[in-house]
Amino acid sequence: MSEQLENIFGKKGAGFVRSIVRLALEEDERDLTSNGIFDGSDMSCGKLIARQDTYVVGLPLIPVVFEELGVENPEKLYSIKAAEGSFLHNNDIAAEFEANTALLLKAERIILNFITRMSGIANVVKEYLKELEGTGVTLLDTRKTLPGHRYLDKYAVRAAGAKNHRMTLADMLMVKNNHVDAAGSIAKAVEKLRKAYGADCPPIIVECRDAKEVLEAVGTAPQRILLDNMSIAELAENLPLIPKNIEAEISGGVNLGTVRALALSCPSRPADFISVGSITHSAPIADFSLRVKRVK
Repeated sequence: MSEQLENIFGKKGAGFVRSIVRLALEEDERDLTSNGIFDGSDMSCGKLIARQDTYVVGLPLIPVVFEELGVENPEKLYSIKAAEGSFLHNNDIAAEFEANTALLLKAERIILNFITRMSGIANVVKEYLKELEGTGVTLLDTRKTLPGHRYLDKYAVRAAGAKNHRMTLADMLMVKNNHVDAAGSIAKAVEKLRKAYGADCPPIIVECRDAKEVLEAVGTAPQRILLDNMSIAELAENLPLIPKNIEAEISGGVNLGTVRALALSCPSRPADFISVGSITHSAPIADFSLRVKRVK
């Protein structure tokens, strides 16, 4: 299971995922209710059921929860009935279980908390992707994720068909407004970065507020220029200033009602990317239940 987890999240990400699962179990402490009612001989079956039309994401976390509960062969306790990232109709079954009753009840809420959140993110991503159909603009997430859950939140974004922005502050160098104001100018900030990191300098993104900053940023030849909180008219003015060999990203103030118009703001020089924080920080959870029934 460790290998599968690393294939999905990478080695570092797999460590974060295990840590957050472990923390979730520790938060619950001992299940005194279940332990007081059931003993080691009590067995139950369970079904993870969609309670709405929804995409399902997070199924690979099921064995991780059982492993962190001390189960050596968790695959014996469950069977997956839906493909990861697939669309389920209301009352469709995503997974089935048969395990010790107290163990299953201990795992129930943890499994649901992860899957409902990740599936909810996937649902919102799918809505944005539908709005962007035919525009050629790639949807990105941001670092506006729930602390500790970033690898899970961003995995849900990928599972739904969008792309990730930088995972950490070390992945790309993003010169934001505060960096520029503190450094004195875009040119000074970029120059210091290239001097600091030399030949190993990560890709640089420069955030711009107006045409003057866009032109200054173009002169520093970063990998990407981010147009921050610009209107459709401002994007139509500023996107043509960015040569095609420099990526262009739209960000700030993007919602389902505006995303398509923003993406189409300059047909002659469309943006390459549009990043949306709300797909992770404001996604409503999807409705799933895990119904348990005693078998012996």
